[in-house]
Amino acid sequence: MKREVAPQETTRAEAFDLWMTSPMPMVTLTKTFNVTNVLRASKRRGVKFNALLCWCIGKAASHIKEFYILPEKDTLFQYDSLAINVIVNNCKGGINSCDIALTEDFEQFNRDYTTLTRSVAENCKSEFLDDAMIIGTSAMVATELDSIVNQYTDKFLNPMVMWGRYRKGWFKATLPISFQFHHVQMDGGDASRYLEYLQQEIHSLRL
Repeated sequence: MKREVAPQETTRAEAFDLWMTSPMPMVTLTKTFNVTNVLRASKRRGVKFNALLCWCIGKAASHIKEFYILPEKDTLFQYDSLAINVIVNNCKGGINSCDIALTEDFEQFNRDYTTLTRSVAENCKSEFLDDAMIIGTSAMVATELDSIVNQYTDKFLNPMVMWGRYRKGWFKATLPISFQFHHVQMDGGDASRYLEYLQQEIHSLRL
């Protein structure tokens, strides 16, 4: 569910006054993660690495209350649920978007991920959820990347989590992940806590 809220009635009132009219209100943080647990679980369960990582991304976000508020035009909206957006390569050689609702149960999330992304790829038609706060993702696995800074557009103010190909060492796999967020939605401290929660979710993954 999505509802409009007055900025002054939220903890983001000062940030709204400071950053809503800024020509560049997006901030990007990059952290290198130990994703060994995700890679092992992916191989053990026969599920996609990106599906597991997207679920961890959503689970970590669910611990941060700022993820449930998003600026839009000249106001704020409050949400009571989260969803993950993934970019899908379609059968015509182009790309489409696909929103997948976050669930506590990975099995359900994985079923939705598999069914929806396959449908989007085959039909070349994007799938959107209007009543959830969307966390955008972009996986550019054709190469290893150190950092990604996304374009800023006032058409999409949602947080974005982006990565390239993971790196395999002798005993672990690592992956630099870039996190872009709107400064009205959260501060740097909130974003830093989110990245810590994400590593914790990855480490605690038990499937």
